[in-house]
Amino acid sequence: MPKLPGVNHQHAVRALEKAGYRIVRQSKHIVMSNGTRFLTIPRNNPVNAYTMGGRNRH
Repeated sequence: MPKLPGVNHQHAVRALEKAGYRIVRQSKHIVMSNGTRFLTIPRNNPVNAYTMGGRNRH
């Protein structure tokens, strides 16, 4: 299976903002929310594709 390319964390933040998410707080990770869900994005480039595709397990 070919390796999936990662994504720049800034591109991910911009895409999620267009989808209705807003930045709640920032440090080593960026925490975003749309009012009901929270997403945590690490500040490393590239962010692993499997990390970005992770599912909420709740």
